[in-house]
Amino acid sequence: MLLNEENYYSQEANLAYWSNSQYKEFRDCEARAMAKLHGWTEPVTDALLVGSYVHAYFEGPEAFQRFKDSNPEIISSRGGTKGKLKSQFQYANKMIETIENDALCKFVLQGKKEVIMTANFAGADWKIKMDNYALERNRFSDIKTVQEIHKESWDQENGYVSFVQQNHYVTQMALYAEIERLVQRRDGWIEPIIVAVSKQDPPDKAVIGINGFDIKRELEGIAANMPHLIEVKAGLVKPNRCERCRYCRETKQLNQIIHYSDLINR
Repeated sequence: MLLNEENYYSQEANLAYWSNSQYKEFRDCEARAMAKLHGWTEPVTDALLVGSYVHAYFEGPEAFQRFKDSNPEIISSRGGTKGKLKSQFQYANKMIETIENDALCKFVLQGKKEVIMTANFAGADWKIKMDNYALERNRFSDIKTVQEIHKESWDQENGYVSFVQQNHYVTQMALYAEIERLVQRRDGWIEPIIVAVSKQDPPDKAVIGINGFDIKRELEGIAANMPHLIEVKAGLVKPNRCERCRYCRETKQLNQIIHYSDLINR
């Protein structure tokens, strides 16, 4: 299947290829990931829309207009603000200005926009879509919106971690670097860069790098997980349920009584 802008996010493409977001879905909850491959959907939150709004702006004027035309819910339909951007998207404009007014952010966001690549890695066909691909500068960059850049979150395996680790962005950047390397048949990886902007007032910002050690570690983790996940996606193995996500809550059937002390360990 040849991927393009029109079919990249289609169900056909998701069935044919793995992607960073699909890999993350399977790692979070195999049952929900399989359900999504067969048509189950969950509501789009305002938080996701704000991130997409900022992303679309830096993709270019045409992409930004397409986003606004495709998402009329960002416009208020009642009260004194009727016909105007909802408050969270007005604030997203401040986040955009924060990046636009920073020379380093603008510099690392240069490059070809929304570049699609595919390659086979760890026994599976993968698709990626890079926000900004600067081949001549040996780097690619990705914009991330976040509540707070320096906020720590608790992870059961690693303790307190940054938003980059909490949201598995290191895995994404490592995967993109490897697929690009395979496509270009190069020996090493180009530099992945994250441009982060926060939803605070005023917005905070940071330009974040990931090194070769990080990439190697994440790729080894993906390669170790893929044999099982490939079997799950192929329908050869029953998917595990997390029993906490929206899909699992919708479809849960109880078959036992648990002790209260299990509530925080399950």
